[in-house]
Amino acid sequence: MTQLLDQAIEAVRALSPETQDALARIILDMARGDDAVVPLSAEEEASFQESLAQADRGEFATDEQVRTVWAKHGL
Repeated sequence: MTQLLDQAIEAVRALSPETQDALARIILDMARGDDAVVPLSAEEEASFQESLAQADRGEFATDEQVRTVWAKHGL
């Protein structure tokens, strides 16, 4: 294992179990070369469509809002 991967795993240990599982699924999919399309739930699809609409309207997070989210997750 590389030093960078060790650092990433150590950082992930501090995240919530739900976030750890989500990241683990992503890593496993990438390691397996799984390029399959992942179906979205109705709630995920609605959220995605709202995000696209916000982008179309030019509604983006400020730098400060982004920094706040990163800090919340220890990034």
